Amino acid sequence: MSEPRLAGKTALITGGGAGIGAAAARLFCREGAAVLLVDADGDALARTKDAILQAMPQARVNTVAANVADDAAAKAAVAQCADQWGGLDILVNNAAMRNYTPAANATPAEWQAMVGVNLVGMSNYCGAALPALRQSGAGAIVNVSSCYAVTGRKGMALYDATKAAQLAFTRSLAFEEAPHGVRANAVCPGSTLTDFHVGRAQGAGKSVDQLKTERKDTSLIGRWASPEEIAWPIVWLASGEASFITGTTLMVDGGLHIM
Repeated sequence: MSEPRLAGKTALITGGGAGIGAAAARLFCREGAAVLLVDADGDALARTKDAILQAMPQARVNTVAANVADDAAAKAAVAQCADQWGGLDILVNNAAMRNYTPAANATPAEWQAMVGVNLVGMSNYCGAALPALRQSGAGAIVNVSSCYAVTGRKGMALYDATKAAQLAFTRSLAFEEAPHGVRANAVCPGSTLTDFHVGRAQGAGKSVDQLKTERKDTSLIGRWASPEEIAWPIVWLASGEASFITGTTLMVDGGLHIM
């Protein structure tokens, strides 16, 4: 039997309480990594950790409840990885917030909140993690952006602008960190059936079955992705199998970007 892809590795995943982050946590543990999950929702973190340990009692997983905009919490989370597991090899920046205000109506406070989480939050964790990732000798960063970072739509200007900026940040990071042995890549998910979308639909009186019919025109494949379908490419980019890939944007959107 072949060795798990991430055996002996330690990973930190932000936005790990639910959705893509939780799916990535499960797969990282399955592939042999020790995983620290960060999320602002402590209850969601507890549920995800419990589910992982029920399925994989041998899993090495822990949690930190924190807002990614808190730089001190980022440094503390990285220090916890070092204290508990001896270092850090992989950072997945998945935490994000959304805003549905049209561009013409967006306030400075709304912009600052979006940038604080989606950009400054990502920068906080990169800055905190890079010393450990450099020391790893084969460090990897995977930033979770969005397919709408490279295509257009209405009603999500603030979110999409920050997601596009994440791609530019990733490219610059790849240039800067290559001499230190750290790779940086981005994944751009398409429509993904996460707990967030299910809860939002149920709040609007829609069933999950009805929700599943609503994204048939947002990919060539004609359906939502499962969170695991986004998490597997994250695992791969973080692994040694992607050792010659850096500065890349991987579209995991069912072909939406060419429609």
